[in-house]
Amino acid sequence: MATQHSRSAARIMMAPAVFLLLVWMLVPLCMTLWFSFRNYLPLRGGDLGFAGFNNFTRFVSSSAFWPSVLTTLIIVGGVLLISIVFGVLLAILLDKPMWGQGIVRILVIAPFFVMPTVSALVWKNMFMDPVNGVLAHLWRFFGADPLVWLQDASVFSIILIVSWQWLPFATLILLTAIQSLDSEQLEAAEIDGANPLARFFFISLPHLSRAITIVVLIQTIFVLAVFAEIFVTTGGAFGTRTLTYLIYQRVLESQNIGLGSAGGVYAIILANIVAIFLMRIVGKNLDN
Repeated sequence: MATQHSRSAARIMMAPAVFLLLVWMLVPLCMTLWFSFRNYLPLRGGDLGFAGFNNFTRFVSSSAFWPSVLTTLIIVGGVLLISIVFGVLLAILLDKPMWGQGIVRILVIAPFFVMPTVSALVWKNMFMDPVNGVLAHLWRFFGADPLVWLQDASVFSIILIVSWQWLPFATLILLTAIQSLDSEQLEAAEIDGANPLARFFFISLPHLSRAITIVVLIQTIFVLAVFAEIFVTTGGAFGTRTLTYLIYQRVLESQNIGLGSAGGVYAIILANIVAIFLMRIVGKNLDN
């Protein structure tokens, strides 16, 4: 057992790393809070004094605020749904013995290492282009008019692009979890006459519940801040403006750092509300 002396020594050795981490997190947060209460216009006079809650009022009273929050939640929910459903299916398939299994696994995981800007450009120009895109040729092959994806199904297109990049992450976590499942349980259930669907819903899926909650938590944190895919494809048009993109637009258009910082505070609040909700779910699953 660890003695009081060893625990104290461990705390002392960890202190520099903890201090640097706190500084790394707290300095940007404190600067954001400071600027959110200031009239800071870098191209029009700099710091013009205390603004009170005016920046917060202006940001939340904008007609684009609540639609951007709704779009953010829709994109997060859509990406999570696709990642979890297809991640579970891919994990089950990749767990089965097959020829070239290692190569297949590498190819499935590869999209996760593609930069968001690059993946957005690939989808925009190679797949979703209404004239020369793969999907446009597929539509014409079946005698239908090509769909202008980034205009007619803009939010769904963003969800597809982001899901394509995050699906490998979900698959990797779920594949690791499903490989830890005791095969004797499945064999015993099969001997007892349970069909494949029953074995999946009553044995495999409950076993994956913890891995699913971890995937949901991690992906939500990152997808809430999705930006590059929207910037490259739609530029925030056609109802794809998320809260993160709205903050960018407000700072870019008005050159008002205070207004953008107020939007950043709202984004932090939204992220924490979602995180608290998800942490409760994760905690319940991990306690079971």
